[in-house]
Amino acid sequence: MKLNLVPARTGVLWVRSGLKAFARQPLAFISLFFFFMALVSIASQLPLVGAAIALMLLPTMTLGLMAAAQQAAGPEKSAAGTVFLAALNAIRADVRPMAVLGALYAGLFLGVMAISALADGGQFARVYLLGGPLTRELAESTEFQVALWIAMGLYLPLSLAFWHAPALVHWHRVPPAKSLFFSFVACFKNFGALTVFGLAWVGVFIGAGIVLSLLASLLVAVGAMGAGDGAAAIGGAMMIAGALVMAAMFFTSTWFTFRDSFQE
Repeated sequence: MKLNLVPARTGVLWVRSGLKAFARQPLAFISLFFFFMALVSIASQLPLVGAAIALMLLPTMTLGLMAAAQQAAGPEKSAAGTVFLAALNAIRADVRPMAVLGALYAGLFLGVMAISALADGGQFARVYLLGGPLTRELAESTEFQVALWIAMGLYLPLSLAFWHAPALVHWHRVPPAKSLFFSFVACFKNFGALTVFGLAWVGVFIGAGIVLSLLASLLVAVGAMGAGDGAAAIGGAMMIAGALVMAAMFFTSTWFTFRDSFQE
């Protein structure tokens, strides 16, 4: 396994490749993403351990969508079922190491939340993990904002360590603990490309958000003219569905960041 150093402009190519792969099998990727999100949502509802189990599933979801993207990006167009099965087969082949990776992610993430709790007594962690009430007074408090920035600052290196980790475990048979180190080094070395990748996705999300907002506003306006509350409800549902579809596109593109960062 060898690390590739890529120019910053490669970040745009990663976004384009992800969108292209998604466009080849949009229903398969949307269904797969919704399937994983349903599992995470169900797990989060379990008492006491729900939040931790939901966190443990995130690396597995990343691997599944990466495997689906690899299948969809092949030279020949794959059937939707083949893309879906590629994700499930990748997960089934590495259940044990992915469980270890998931436990590491959950433990480290909860550690980040615990450190942020030192600033505000755990109010931010309670809102983020347990869905506690977020009032304007709480959000504007100095302690809450300090905890937020601490969590964001600590989560950046954590996200870099886990960015390539599921793929390294699956495609290069790297042990879970070592995969975190190799992932962090690869992301650090190619930080310029990842920064451009992130900025490009911000642009895509803003553009899509503007379009969806205009459509939703149009539906609300139609409802105000006498079409009833149905148009407004459809507009709100469109915004939520659009955000989920954009998230599925984003996860699809992560495979290409891994593919170009490592080689045998």
